[in-house]
Amino acid sequence: MILMTVGTQNFSFDRLLKMVDELMEDKVITDQVLGQVGYSSYQPIYYEGFDFKPESEMTKLIERADIMITHAGVGSITTALQLRKKVIVVPRLRQYGEHVDDHQLEIAQAYRQKGYIEIAKNKEELAYLLRNINSINFQNYVPEKSTILSSIQDYIANI
Repeated sequence: MILMTVGTQNFSFDRLLKMVDELMEDKVITDQVLGQVGYSSYQPIYYEGFDFKPESEMTKLIERADIMITHAGVGSITTALQLRKKVIVVPRLRQYGEHVDDHQLEIAQAYRQKGYIEIAKNKEELAYLLRNINSINFQNYVPEKSTILSSIQDYIANI
């Protein structure tokens, strides 16, 4: 099963929802897809969509999924990585009015640089990644300690 998420902020992400529908129509995606539509106006044709679910239900859906296609929300990405899912991030882009700036692209690039995820900025890239998902060598996610946590641990160790 493929789970698609768009997050909980009040921004539409019709571009991603349409991409997935078109890839299902073209038979690039043949797996079951469950997709969060959030505040988007587009309603899926070829997959089941939902607005929002409680965090515990979302975690259960992520656990069931083989692949997660998501916006570049840190919470969505890290939850999927902690559950060892294959993650494809489609960042919201300012040029399409999907967010106020391109910070989602920057977030996605930071995770991609470490080999944790792949990035698709358009339908062709998403199709390519989905066709080749099993040959992609995703790195195991290693959470970074926050500097605050590291400072506290260092202080305690030196008492």
